[in-house]
Amino acid sequence: MRTSLLLALAAATCLSAQVRFAPDAISVNIDGKPFTTFHYGDNAGKPFLAPLYSASGKIVTRGFPMQMLPGESRDHLHHRGLWFTYDDVNGVKFWENDPTYTKGRIGRVVVRDAKWKDATAKGPGTLTAVMEWRDPDGKVLLNENREMLFYSDPTLRIIDFNITLTAATEVTLGDTKEGAFAIRLAENFTERKGGRMVNSNGQAGMANVWGKRAAWVDYTAEVDGERLGVAIFDHPKNPNSPTYWHARDYGLFSLNPFGQNAFDPAMEERKTKLAPGQKLQLRWRVVIHPGDAESGHVADLFKQYAAR
Repeated sequence: MRTSLLLALAAATCLSAQVRFAPDAISVNIDGKPFTTFHYGDNAGKPFLAPLYSASGKIVTRGFPMQMLPGESRDHLHHRGLWFTYDDVNGVKFWENDPTYTKGRIGRVVVRDAKWKDATAKGPGTLTAVMEWRDPDGKVLLNENREMLFYSDPTLRIIDFNITLTAATEVTLGDTKEGAFAIRLAENFTERKGGRMVNSNGQAGMANVWGKRAAWVDYTAEVDGERLGVAIFDHPKNPNSPTYWHARDYGLFSLNPFGQNAFDPAMEERKTKLAPGQKLQLRWRVVIHPGDAESGHVADLFKQYAAR
C-alpha cells in the first residue's frame, strides 16, 4: 500500500494546474476540474480557501456565509471554508474577527502579495502569500509567509501548508480554544446528519476527539451518494505536536497547537512568546479522500507525510 500511495503522489505532481485571477481571489483548477479558490478576505477579516472539492467534484465545505444555501446552518460568521488564525495574539482576536463583530479587540489578516507557480514534473502547483496580522490600530503583530502546495490524482485532493510566522513586535499567543488551522465542513459532515470523526488514536465522535491530542483527525460523511473523508495532518516536527483538536460535532474541524489549559484544565496555562524577529514554523496537510479513514488509508498517508 505504501508503494502505491507514493506512486500516486509522484504522479500527482505531473498533473496540470490552471489558475484564474480576480481582484481579490485566485481560483485553482486541476486538469480542468475545480479544486478551490483562495480569497484574500478583504471583507472577511482574514484570507480563506473556499469551496474545497473532492476529486469526484463534490463540495466538502459549508457555503455560508459566502453563499446562502437551503438547509445549511447560519452560525459562526467567522467560519469560512479553510483558514488559519488565532484568537489571542497580544489580546487581539484574529479568529472571531468577522468585520461585523464588536466584542473585544478585533484584528484582521491582510494579504500583501500572492503568487502562483505552475505544477511541473518535479513539483505541485504552488500558491505563496505574504500577509500581515494587524491589530485594530493597524499595527502589525505578525508577518505570515504561507506556501500552499496543490496535489491531485484520480481519487485524492491534497494541499500542503508550510507557514512561517515572524513576530513584528514582542508577541504572546495566549491559551484559548479558539483556533487555529480550521475547516468548516458541509452540513452532511455534522454528527446529527451522520458524519463521523475519528483520530489517530482510534477515538471516535466529538465526545472522544475534542480536546484530545492526536497526530490527525478524519471527518467522513455521505455526500451526494458518495462516502467522502477530509483529514488534517499535524506534522510531527510542529511545535507541541501532537496537537490538541478543537473538532466539533456541527462541522467545525480545527487543530490548535497553542492552547493547552483551554482543552485540559489539569494542564498549566500555555503562553507562546515570540521576540521581535523570532520565527515560528508550522506544517499541515489536508487530504480529501473517498471512503472512511480505514478504506481511505489515512494512517498510511499520514506516515508518508510525517516522513517528509
